[in-house]
Amino acid sequence: MTRIIAGTAGGRRLVTPPGDRTRPTSDRVREALFSLLQARGAVSGAVVLDLFAGSGALGLEAASRGATSVTLVDADRQAVAAARRNAAVVAPPAGGGPRVRVVQAPALRHLQRPDAERADLVLLDPPYALDEDDLAAHLAALSPRWLAPDAVVVVERASRAPEPRWPPGLAAESSRRYGETALWIAVGGGQ
Repeated sequence: MTRIIAGTAGGRRLVTPPGDRTRPTSDRVREALFSLLQARGAVSGAVVLDLFAGSGALGLEAASRGATSVTLVDADRQAVAAARRNAAVVAPPAGGGPRVRVVQAPALRHLQRPDAERADLVLLDPPYALDEDDLAAHLAALSPRWLAPDAVVVVERASRAPEPRWPPGLAAESSRRYGETALWIAVGGGQ
């Protein structure tokens, strides 16, 4: 069972796509990640971009904890359907809370759109099988057009994966390992 950990929607259950289409971030890892992000003031009032969103658990956790705007992007139709259902529960449109938008598109294609909304916080949780060159292409497409000044970028990978190749404008800040999961955090952004 996946659920929102804390905030206005804390405890609410999230649906996940059927089968093994996605790999939801464990509650333990999400709790640790958002503790780090909140300690640095990166969530409250933030514009959030969640790429490879799956059920939307990461982006919706940010919405529950005070982000003002969240965009969930995933290419899989069933993942997008789950994310839409979850968004309706966590941030109902008439509820006066954060604006949540769900986009069905491959992450790289979404990043090539001309109407970029600069994000304060970007969450990338790609399939562990995504190779390092593809991940580097996604990170390069982010910077600097999609990033607000001093944006925080988080990449979730398998703990045995190497550090992402950060493009110019993004500087590695820290990493954490939780069992089979590694979180890489970088800071940078546009001017």
